[in-house]
Amino acid sequence: MKDGIINIYKEKDYTSFDVVAILRKKLHIKKIGHTGTLDPQAEGVLPICIGKATKAVDYLIDKQKTYVATMKLGEVTDTQDHTGTIIDAKEVHSSNEEIMKAIQSFIGPYSQIPPMYSAIKIGGKRLYELAREGKIVERKARDIVIYNISDVSIKEAIVFFRVTCSKGSYIRTLCHDIGLALGCGAHMTSLIREKSGDFDIQNSLKIDELDQLISDNKLEDKIMNVDSVFQSYPKVIVSEASNKYLYNGNKLKSDNLAEWVLLTEGIQYRIYDELNQFIGIYNCIKSEDDELILKPKTLFI
Repeated sequence: MKDGIINIYKEKDYTSFDVVAILRKKLHIKKIGHTGTLDPQAEGVLPICIGKATKAVDYLIDKQKTYVATMKLGEVTDTQDHTGTIIDAKEVHSSNEEIMKAIQSFIGPYSQIPPMYSAIKIGGKRLYELAREGKIVERKARDIVIYNISDVSIKEAIVFFRVTCSKGSYIRTLCHDIGLALGCGAHMTSLIREKSGDFDIQNSLKIDELDQLISDNKLEDKIMNVDSVFQSYPKVIVSEASNKYLYNGNKLKSDNLAEWVLLTEGIQYRIYDELNQFIGIYNCIKSEDDELILKPKTLFI
């Protein structure tokens, strides 16, 4: 099985770690990891990194996400979604225009307090474990960004919308906070992740599709090469004569490159050997001699 990334569609009632465990068993691979937790009741895109591609997990987690969400106005739950217990209920008196205005007010930088029912650790324990013990602890607000909210549809107390956001964003908390802004409360009733970085729901695979692909020896066709994640990074090819420096993870100078490249300090580059094998991501820095050089950041060999 080649190293790379599979775009999995996580279905409801699976945890993200369930998906990893299932793929580990089906593919007979130990080194495997997901790129951003989806709650069990949420569904959608969950890119899975295999083999050496697990080194790309942190890059992928940082990418923007797009979701389609449904929320119900007038009810607050202890989990901020429909799986929890209703702890407050009020009539909804807001007009559609007021609801739209409240929703749009969250576009931009946003200081969000993570929900108690989340996997964040405080004092060595996950918040959801503390919540199940009936404990509520203080959580620090996190700075996130809501890039866009679109396709809003309002049907009485039910609101549908599409949201694009930064990493670390909790959409159920967004729903909860919209409810607070309206004064009636709200909770999330459904969530589908449509995009995670460049990975789209249209090209995702459900778990039950994997067996047939494995049987037909076609699964590798669905595994994306790890360098596909870094296509926005400038490409640099290293000369064959410099392979010993390349494969030993040494810093590279301009004369190690197969062709002249105008390097820029602070830019990250994707590095290849002359056979076009992807080696890794390098940072461009200044040496003690004030020369621009390439320093390995993440190697995939």
